[in-house]
Amino acid sequence: MSDKFFFKGRKTPKPKHESFGYNTKRSAKPGTLERPFELTVTSSERQAEIAALLQSQKLHGNITVDASAVENIAELDGYLNRPTTATVAKVPGRNDPCSCGSGQKFKRCCG
Repeated sequence: MSDKFFFKGRKTPKPKHESFGYNTKRSAKPGTLERPFELTVTSSERQAEIAALLQSQKLHGNITVDASAVENIAELDGYLNRPTTATVAKVPGRNDPCSCGSGQKFKRCCG
């Protein structure tokens, strides 16, 4: 309800963004032009393969080829293999039609 009509007294001040959970000091998203992935590979063939992967995902990265170093693409792997939200199949209600196709209510047939 509005303070204008129903409340006489001091109005509460509007809260700042921090109290709402909106993060104003968030860092740049990895894989963009502002913050590209830093990747190290051991061969030029692997560099072409990683570059094609970045291109298909519309990401940006700095790829360095160093035969003596260990391949380091953990940052890219972590970004591409993010966990997904688990979803649960909906349980039929008591009065919903039965899923076996009998035409009866679920509570009378399989429930």
